[in-house]
Parts: sequence; structure tokens; C-alpha cells
Amino acid sequence: MDTTVTLRATAGLPAVTLPAIGQGTWYMGEGLNPRHAEIKALQQGLDLGLSLIDTAEMYADGGAEEVVGAALKGRRDEAFLVSKVYPWNAGRHSAIAACEASLKRLGTDYLDLYLLHWPGSIPLDETLEAFERLQADGKIKRFGVSNCDLDEMQELAYTNGGDQCAINQVLYHLGSRGIEYSLLPWQREQGLPTMAYCPLAQGGRLRREMFGNPELQAIAGDLGVTVAQLLLAWSIRQVNGRRDIIAIPKAVQPEHVQQNAEAIRLQLSDDILHQLDAAFPAPARKTPLDIV
Repeated sequence: MDTTVTLRATAGLPAVTLPAIGQGTWYMGEGLNPRHAEIKALQQGLDLGLSLIDTAEMYADGGAEEVVGAALKGRRDEAFLVSKVYPWNAGRHSAIAACEASLKRLGTDYLDLYLLHWPGSIPLDETLEAFERLQADGKIKRFGVSNCDLDEMQELAYTNGGDQCAINQVLYHLGSRGIEYSLLPWQREQGLPTMAYCPLAQGGRLRREMFGNPELQAIAGDLGVTVAQLLLAWSIRQVNGRRDIIAIPKAVQPEHVQQNAEAIRLQLSDDILHQLDAAFPAPARKTPLDIV
């Protein structure tokens, strides 16, 4: 069973194959968990093959990047490292400085992927110019975007250099399927993968509703898995025979890291997918992009 997603080749770079489940770091570095536990969790994930680690200068004001840097000490080459730049730092010169600050906190010379965290007021062509400069200097390998809806992705596609975008990272889980109406089909036409943040419906009330849902509990129980594993397996499911979504759950507890790694091999039958569709239907019209 193929458990990977491929980022297409870009100018000067071959295609790269990544695990369909990576590791998120939102809320790390904020003191919610012991720092050593967060570092150990990321290292455990690497040991289990969850090589993609996603972070951002926004998370804990750089604190999450410092946690990631500590986790990767002596094993940077085992990870596919992703970070993100604030939209107001995404200017022709400011993006260079922001990236260099992220690299310093991460203790590395380069990022595998650098994302614009969400669209802002700085013109896209200026951001792309900075990204291309960072590429030329060897500070980033690929670039992409986050929290971009269809109109923004189409604008990007028509901007000089926008065709080199590697991925769009958006909120996506069983309880939030808005991207399936127009954004996801368009990205699939372009051969552009999606990175799903909050794949476990993280965030307040919604998570409790999903994890306590009797139907999800029953399906997970029948499969002998947790509701979290069911949600992850659904988010990275094959569509038309291929995977093009990478889920990036955050985990600190060792058992959660282990469960995330195991979910990558969980295949859901058509019958189960039909049950999930009935319980949490895809949208029948365009809805605003969910952002947390």
C-alpha cells in the first residue's frame, strides 16, 4: 500500500516523495507541555517515519521553531522541514530577514519548504521574488502558500513564478470539508498537493463533538482503532487511486505519536467512506475557507 504523497518537480528540483502523515507543531514552545516532552515527541515521530515537520515563525513567537531545532540536532537530514512567514514579513527584503531568523532558531542552513502563512497586503509578485532569491541562495528548496482559497490560488497561478508553488496548506478534516467543492478539485487538476492542518478537528468545541460522536466511535471501535486514527485515515484517503493530501497532526504524548504513525496504513473501505459521507456530507455549494 502506497502511503506517500509526491510533490511535483520544480525548476532545478526533482519530485520528492513524503509520508502522507507528518508532524505539526502549533502550540509547541508555549509551556503547555514540558519542552523535553515536545522534543522527544518530534524525535519519536522521526523514528517512526513521520519525516515532515511543519512549524512557523508565528508559533509561540518562534518558540516552536526552537523546539524543532532542538529535536533535529544531529539529525537534520532525516527531516523534511517546513516553516511559514507572516504575511507582513513577506516583502522583497523582509521575507529574507524573516527566513534567516527562522533558520537561526531552527539551527539549520536551509528549509525544505517555506510557506506564505496567509494572504496579506504585500503583492504576491514581491513575495515570490523574495522566495526565488532565497532559493537561489540555497536557504529554501521549495516554496508554497497556506490558507489560500481558489481565487487566491488562481491569482498565484497567473503571477510570474507562481507555477513553482509546491503546496497549499489549509484547514481540512471530516467536519470541515469546504475545500472539496472547488479548491481541492482545482488543485488536483493542477497536480498541486494539499497539506491539511487541524486534521483531528483540533480547536475547542468542534473537537469534543467529533471525538464524542457516537457514529465515529462505533466505526472506530469496529475497526479496532481510535477516533483520531479514523479521522487521520479519512483525511489522507486515496481519491481516484492516488493520495495528494498530507495531514500534519500535532502530538506530544508518546501513545499519540505512535497512533498517528500507525494511521498511515489504515485503509478505509468504500462502505465506511459512504457511512462517513452520510454522517458528515461534503458541501453542495461554495463556502468560505475555514481558517483557525
